[in-house]
Amino acid sequence: MEKYSAYIWPCLNPFLIGVLPATPPSKFCMHYLRKMASYVRTRDGCFPRLGWHMWRHIACGKLQLAEDLAWLYFETFDLLIPHTAEQSLEWAEALSQCQTQRELEWQRSKLSVDTLQFLLFLYLQQLNRISLRTSMIGEEWPRCRSPSLNERDTKISSQNKNWDVQAHLTFIQTHLPEILELIVEPEQLSSSGQILRDRHLTLEAMESLSIVLEGSVAVNHSVQPIHKLLSQSQLQTQAGFSKLTRSYSLLKFQDFLRESLCLNPFGISLSSQSSKKLPWALQVVGTLKQAKICRNSNTAPPGSRLLIMSQVCKQTLAKNSEKLNDSNIKIHRCSDSFIYLLSPLRNTTIVTGPVRSSVHIQNCENVRLVCVTRRLSIGGSFNCTVHSLSPTRPLLFPGNVSLMLGPFHTQYPALEDHMASVGIAVVPNLWNQPLLFGADGPAPDTSCYRIQNPSEFYPLIIPFRMEGDHYEVPWGLPIEYQKAYESREKVIDEWQMTVKDAHLNKVQRRQFQALVEQKFHEWLLDTGKRQELNTLLPPTLNPSTSTDQLHPSQKSDIGSNTVKESADNKTLFPTVC
Repeated sequence: MEKYSAYIWPCLNPFLIGVLPATPPSKFCMHYLRKMASYVRTRDGCFPRLGWHMWRHIACGKLQLAEDLAWLYFETFDLLIPHTAEQSLEWAEALSQCQTQRELEWQRSKLSVDTLQFLLFLYLQQLNRISLRTSMIGEEWPRCRSPSLNERDTKISSQNKNWDVQAHLTFIQTHLPEILELIVEPEQLSSSGQILRDRHLTLEAMESLSIVLEGSVAVNHSVQPIHKLLSQSQLQTQAGFSKLTRSYSLLKFQDFLRESLCLNPFGISLSSQSSKKLPWALQVVGTLKQAKICRNSNTAPPGSRLLIMSQVCKQTLAKNSEKLNDSNIKIHRCSDSFIYLLSPLRNTTIVTGPVRSSVHIQNCENVRLVCVTRRLSIGGSFNCTVHSLSPTRPLLFPGNVSLMLGPFHTQYPALEDHMASVGIAVVPNLWNQPLLFGADGPAPDTSCYRIQNPSEFYPLIIPFRMEGDHYEVPWGLPIEYQKAYESREKVIDEWQMTVKDAHLNKVQRRQFQALVEQKFHEWLLDTGKRQELNTLLPPTLNPSTSTDQLHPSQKSDIGSNTVKESADNKTLFPTVC
């Protein structure tokens, strides 16, 4: 192996976070993006930075997109750009103070994006439209759609390529000429749009490629974006760099790139072979034989850290660890389990700490998700309940049936610190303002979801002991849900007073407690909550252990205390580490 052999691969985040898992607008094809690439170089406010107002003009006036969709792509691209937590919190505070649409537009006008990178981002949206069986000349293979299939069946039958690093590599290899065409200067193109021979790529254009490509000079060496990787003189020569013109020969660079492209070594398939197993705070011994839980954070660079959980069945798993911080989470083929990931994360599902960028649910059934995240999206899922706090509108893609959206309704002692660390504020919170997508873009049909009725609302208690002093949702609940919660608290207080005023003797108290416990256990069985409680018992206790067999410190006097007081008894809760 040569000392300066380059290994270059597609970055994970643009495909995982940036590409929406839906058919892109028809005018995101090369014909219109080529026109846009020429247009932006001749207009003020378009190059090298593209402002929101000019993008809205192009998207709505030229590409015929709805304004909500134009903002969605602009906002999604901004998720890919590194921001400090302080910058994100300042932006959230500014948006929360906007009282009118005019004020909101004025605030949005302050946002701009790198023009060339944004063009590449728009082109990448074709990942979920262009078949990977495309020929090298770029012919599209239309996605056939059987009229007998409904939206959900169609969505489930199609592959989700956002996590598939082989799909990312094939896409780049297949469409490399068009990708480079978008970032060359317009005068280097012929009248037919083809790149002329002996053209060059400027350093500015090369830097824009770093949103898509990264690599290293050898296996296990430090990972760098492509423009920094090519700062090494030996690689510059191979890639066709000219010190005289301070640019790269386009043809030599294209050949160099084709020889250097490889699979992302931090993708799921390769990471699962070299990653480390992760110990969990709570698990039932003997029931994880088929489960695969591992991470690559010991070797992967920021943005490519993965935690993979597959085939977890009938488990309660919990983790609060810096080893999870800023990781992408893949939960796959898990069932009948309760999963708590109480760390600031990057991209994940289930019950989580604050997620820096996005959470996506795909092809799930009967899942309850509780999360704080900058972006939430759901596709092809059935009978799922989502309690979220998000500064952006939830995205509901085709194939969803019977979704329920509710407000974020839990807490743990480090939650506020974790939110601050990823730059997510408590306002704005758009959990109940979803943006719906049909097969061809935004759709008005709202039959796939409903907003949770306050009468169905119950706060979630995370059943683990953690360090900290805060045991309430720090920002409170929406007023109608708060009233429903207080109404139930009042019923509990009245129940407690009724028991107290009954003046039962010891025999009557024992009989009454036995009756209440019997009804309670019947309710546990009817609702399926028994399994959740059993998985919380220490491993030394048999899951079938009755309350009479528990240590006195673990028993609650149901006859004289409220259910709320039982939940507050922290001796019932295992410690999460």
